[in-house]
Amino acid sequence: MSNTPPRDRSRFQADTRLVHAGRDPSAQHGFVNTPIYRGSTVLFPDYDAIKNRRGRYQYGTSGTPTMDALSDAWSEISGAAGTVLTPSGLSALTIALMAAVSAGDHLLVTDSAYRPTRIFCDGVLKRYGVEVEYYDPLVGASIAALIRDNTKAVLVEAPGSQTFEMQDVPAIAEAVHACGGAVIMDNTWATPLLFPPHERGVDIAVEAGTKYLSGGSDLLIGLVSATERWYPAVKRTFEHFAPCAGPEDIFLGLRGLRTMGLRLREHGERGIAMAEWLQARPEVARVLHPALPSDPGHAIWRRDFKGASGLFGVILNPVSETALAAMLDGLELFGMGFSWGGFESLVIPFDPTIYRTATRWRAEGPALRFHIGLEDLDDLKADLEAGFARMAATG
Repeated sequence: MSNTPPRDRSRFQADTRLVHAGRDPSAQHGFVNTPIYRGSTVLFPDYDAIKNRRGRYQYGTSGTPTMDALSDAWSEISGAAGTVLTPSGLSALTIALMAAVSAGDHLLVTDSAYRPTRIFCDGVLKRYGVEVEYYDPLVGASIAALIRDNTKAVLVEAPGSQTFEMQDVPAIAEAVHACGGAVIMDNTWATPLLFPPHERGVDIAVEAGTKYLSGGSDLLIGLVSATERWYPAVKRTFEHFAPCAGPEDIFLGLRGLRTMGLRLREHGERGIAMAEWLQARPEVARVLHPALPSDPGHAIWRRDFKGASGLFGVILNPVSETALAAMLDGLELFGMGFSWGGFESLVIPFDPTIYRTATRWRAEGPALRFHIGLEDLDDLKADLEAGFARMAATG
């Protein structure tokens, strides 16, 4: 956090705050954007200053004006006491988890969590003495029955990664806080614009800025925001590891921040339109999208969220793997890649049965995850129609 007192922009709407948060042109000779500060060494003015570690900036890992610009802006729009920046979404999740749990603690993790998070929990946290237990993402307030004396944190993700279950985050938070624990949330799908995590009871929120903050599929960056109670632990853990995001990446994150609201609305509207279109297709068994009235999590989404992003899932009717490959391999506009949030549309096949442990995944046929980009919807539909035709022809 910088030493500059934040301006009160609470009376402004989100788009206005996105444009102005974290910027102080008067401190940059009038230039609109905070420039890229590269550097490791910071010089102190005198002996007394270096002896007593006085000054906001002491070494490159302790922060730069560029880092402060994005962390301050993100804290403002997410309603957090502070934010740290990391080189990726996964590294942000690791900092959040290690800030909350220690050897001998019990950690509850939603069974719908981002798979690399599970790999970290099972491969690192367990090795260092943290007991990790996975739970049904639909448990809601009944999570109280799973909390033990040594339960220190619960990880939530809404909607769930790939499978899109909608968790009742406020109910879970109430149960966890009654026992003194922390709620950690992967909020990448919604960002603070669509789900204000700290208003909903989340103590530590994690975002893969790689997705909607960037918007260009050319950036890796993570953000960890926290409440006043938990920010010191997050900051301390970050300082122990110093996983600093690169200055150019932070600058790109700042640039993406200014237009994130506009892009997110476009992705959300296009995503819902495509989800509705796919829902009516004969090849589709069901669509996994909380903004659709038919979705089991729709009521929670309407209550807690301010909108939807462009990511959702589709379960196809039974079809051979050869036919599925024929559909996907010939697509012109939908790329196949493990990310989302950029300007281009994407699709990947997924199978949660290979990693879920607390719940059983049941699906009528193959599962696909779609990210709807900024292309014309008629063109996207035509691309998928051609793909479905190839799938039918292959049999």
